[in-house]
Amino acid sequence: MGAVVDVLQLVSATLAEWNDIRPAELRFWHADAARLALVALGALAMTLVVLRSTLARRSDRQRVGLPALLRSLQRPSSSFMRHTPVLLMSAGLPFFALALADPYSTLTERLDTFPGRRICLMLDASSSMIRPFTAPTLRTGSASSQATFFTTVAAAERFVQLRMNGKYKDLVGLVEFGDQAYVVTPFTTDYDNILLSLNLVGDFTEFIRFPDQGTILARAVEQGVNLFRAFDFLDATGNIMVLFSDGEDSEVIAGNRGVAEIVRDAVDAKVPIYFVRTRFDRGFGRVVSDAQWKDAVERTGGRFYAASDEATLIQAIQDIDRVSAGRIEVKQYVSQRPKYRPFALIAAALWSVAVGLALTIPQFRSFP
Repeated sequence: MGAVVDVLQLVSATLAEWNDIRPAELRFWHADAARLALVALGALAMTLVVLRSTLARRSDRQRVGLPALLRSLQRPSSSFMRHTPVLLMSAGLPFFALALADPYSTLTERLDTFPGRRICLMLDASSSMIRPFTAPTLRTGSASSQATFFTTVAAAERFVQLRMNGKYKDLVGLVEFGDQAYVVTPFTTDYDNILLSLNLVGDFTEFIRFPDQGTILARAVEQGVNLFRAFDFLDATGNIMVLFSDGEDSEVIAGNRGVAEIVRDAVDAKVPIYFVRTRFDRGFGRVVSDAQWKDAVERTGGRFYAASDEATLIQAIQDIDRVSAGRIEVKQYVSQRPKYRPFALIAAALWSVAVGLALTIPQFRSFP
C-alpha cells in the first residue's frame, strides 16, 4: 500500500511540475547529446529498414500462388492495429529526447496572486509593559513571564498560527519599539521565520536588555509605514498594521502630541491600524486615552480593541484574523530548476504501454 501511495504522490508532483512548465522559458544543459542520440536512432532505424528489405526479399520460385478471394467476402481488415506499439514507441521518442537534453527553468520574475494580507506586527517593549497580565492559556511559566509584554508576544504568536492554519499566504513583518522602533524581521512569507523572531524577542533576558524604555507610538507607526514604503507596497491594497501596546504614549502623556497626529502617517499612507490595547483588568474607558485612540485608529480604517483579560485578548486576535481576509499580489522569483522528470515519465509511460500491448495481446505482436 505504501508503494502505491508513493507512486500516486510521484504522479501528482509530476503533473504539478508539468503544469508549471513554460516552453519559452526552458533551457537545456545537454541539447547536443539529445541531438546526437536522435541522429543515432534515426540512422539505426534506416539501417534496419534497408537490411529487412534486402534480406527478406524472396525469389519467385520460393513464393506460393493462392487463388484470389472475392473482395465482398473479405472481412474488414484490422491489421493496422499491429502498428500501435510502434506508434507508441515513436511518440515516446521526442519526450525521451527532451528528458535527455536535461531541461531546466531560467531565473524568472512573475506576479502571483494569493489570499492574504501584508501585515506589520508591532510590539511595545517599553518598561510599562512589565505590568502583569494573566493569560494562562496563551502563556505559561514563571511569574516574570506573565508580564504584559510576554502576553502580547504570545498573542502575536497565536495570531500568526491562525494565519498559518488558514488558507492565507501573508507577507508578515515584525517591528519592536519603545522610544525608538526597530525592524526585527522584514516582510516575509515564511511564517516559521516570524515565529522564531517572536520567540527571540520574547526571551526574558532580551526584554530586560531592550534599550528604549519609553513609549513613543509615533515612531512605531512611522517605522511601519517606512517598512511598507521600502518594499514598495504603499500603492498596493491589503496592507495592515497590528499594534500591541498598553497605550501609554510618552508624548501624549506630556501633551507634546495628540493621538490624531501620531497616526497621521498611517492615514496618509492608507494603512489601517488594528490597535490591541493591553491593560489587565482595565476595560474600555478605564484608560484615559481609550476614546482618543479609538477615534484615531478608526480614522485609518482599522479598529481599536481594549484587551483587559485573556478572553478579550484572544477575541481581539480572532477578530483581526477574520477581518484580514483579502488577496495580495506577490512578486515571485523562480530559480533554475530541473524539468526533465515530466518528459521522462511520459516517455516511460508510452513505452511501457507499447511493451505491454506487444506482450499480452496477439493482435499487437506482429512487427510491421
